[in-house]
Amino acid sequence: MHFIVLAFDRVHMASEYDVESEFSKKYALLTRRIVRLLSEDSRMPVAEIARMLDVSRTTVKDRIGRLEKEFGMEYTIEIDESALGLNHPHLIEVKFKKKPDRAKLKAILSQSYIPQVAFFANGDYDLVIYANAFSGDEYVYWNMAMMIELSEYGVRWHTSEVAHRHLGFFPLRDEAIKAANLDENSKRMLACLNGNARLSFQQLSKRLGMHFNTVKYNFDKLVKSGVIKRATVTMDPLKEISFMTLFDDYTPTKGFESSSARARQAIKFDEKNPLISRYLLSATLIGSHTLFIMSAFDSKAAAHRYGLDYHKRMYEMHGAKRYEGEIGELVIGRLPIRSVDIKNEYKTLMWTPETDRGHTTT
Repeated sequence: MHFIVLAFDRVHMASEYDVESEFSKKYALLTRRIVRLLSEDSRMPVAEIARMLDVSRTTVKDRIGRLEKEFGMEYTIEIDESALGLNHPHLIEVKFKKKPDRAKLKAILSQSYIPQVAFFANGDYDLVIYANAFSGDEYVYWNMAMMIELSEYGVRWHTSEVAHRHLGFFPLRDEAIKAANLDENSKRMLACLNGNARLSFQQLSKRLGMHFNTVKYNFDKLVKSGVIKRATVTMDPLKEISFMTLFDDYTPTKGFESSSARARQAIKFDEKNPLISRYLLSATLIGSHTLFIMSAFDSKAAAHRYGLDYHKRMYEMHGAKRYEGEIGELVIGRLPIRSVDIKNEYKTLMWTPETDRGHTTT
């Protein structure tokens, strides 16, 4: 009976969830494929993209220019935070009784290297912060200082440690890179690539005042050591689509492994050639909440219809409580909005040895 239910879920999702979004329909398949390639490697030369897609370099340049103008597309690097020494990642959900002064809030957050991304949200909470620190003490001191700084606004502050990242990443601020325990050449290179990952070795050489061979050596060293995971793209929050976030609370009970396996089916489902992947970030949390998800849909209603409500149903028997918010204004940092192969990117967290045997294959 258990496998029959799972089989039904797959058939159900194949007809309901595998629907090309209205947002993606506005852009030609070629544009979507270019975004996918740049998401996987934003340093890929225009000539190579043109060759892979069998089009002219002029066409590729035109499409990239359009993406930069319309989406605010920028090129950055995905950094392995633990390799950099950042081993205390947290997601914080904040609710205010009194509307905060946005300029003051930005100034407060900018004082420390610890907060990497912060954005306002419309819904059950007002603000989401992703923070990471080099030591537990540093994080605790910053966490307490922030609550005190914001207390005048009647803050409700819920923090959770990011225990396991299934999918996605948050770009780091230059301040975190500069505070890392790396040699100065490596930090300067990371900061340059963090701002523009498409800079050539020749351009990096000129900007950093280093010999070409030194630049290439340092770049290769950062890649081989795992500090640089990939070059990718970020974009501005787009008004045409809804970026939904949610924090989930639930109590694992009998059958929780099966519920988790079924819930992952919705997250791993995506359009065949999306402009932006539906699910951008998923992480298991320890603390105030147990799960965080960030997703991109045509609208808030579409987010519920094509994924979030299905996910909620999977955890109903485990007393699931949901807190959700639609991303509004970005306060600091950038959003990891990109197109990736979710099935290959998603890292499953197995509760028991047999959990994912045949249960999470889509």
